[in-house]
Amino acid sequence: MNGKFITTTLDKVFVWTTKLALLNILWIAFTLIGLGVLGVFPATAAALGVVRKWLMGDKDIHIWSTFKKLYKDEFKYANMIGWILAIVGFLFYLNFQVIRSAQGEILFVVPFIFYFLLFLYFTMVIWAFPLIVHNYASVIQQLKNALIIGISKIHITITIMLLMFSTMFFSLEFPVLIVFFTFSLLALIWMWLTFRVFVKVFQ
Repeated sequence: MNGKFITTTLDKVFVWTTKLALLNILWIAFTLIGLGVLGVFPATAAALGVVRKWLMGDKDIHIWSTFKKLYKDEFKYANMIGWILAIVGFLFYLNFQVIRSAQGEILFVVPFIFYFLLFLYFTMVIWAFPLIVHNYASVIQQLKNALIIGISKIHITITIMLLMFSTMFFSLEFPVLIVFFTFSLLALIWMWLTFRVFVKVFQ
C-alpha cells in the first residue's frame, strides 16, 4: 500500500511538474512571438486561462492548443488593458523620479499620497489580468472591477503581492527556475487566489 501510494504520488508530481514547465515555456515563447511588447499581456492572460481551466476541473486539457487559442482570443483585449496599465505605470515612474529629485522641496504628505496611489495601481494590475479570462466587460469597467474587488479583498491582494515578490526573489537566486517554472508558478498562485473570489462575486 505504501509503495503504491509513493508511486502514485511521484507520478502526480512528475505530471504536474511537466505541465507547469510546459506552461512556463509557452508563456516565454508566445511573449517573444509578440516581440515582448505585444506578446506579454496576451501570454499572461493565456497562462492564467489555462490555470483557470485546471481549477475548474479540466485537468487533462491539451495545454498547447488551449494556450494558443486563449492567446489569439485575448490578444487585442489583453493588450488594450495591458497597455493602459503600462502607460499609467510609466507615469508613476516619471512622478517617482520627480519626487526623488525634489526631496526637501515638496510637502511631506506628497510621497504618502504617491505611494497610496501606487498601491491602488498595483491592486488594479493584480486583479485585472485574472478578470480578463474570467469575466468579460468593457476595458474601463474591467479596470473598475479590478480596483473594487482588490480593495474589498485587501487581505488577498496583499497576500498575492507578497507571494509574487517571494517567488520572483527566489527565482533570481536560482535563475534556471525562470526558464521552467517562475511564470507558471506565478500564474498558479495568482489564479488560485483570485478564482476563489470570482466564484463568489460572479456566481
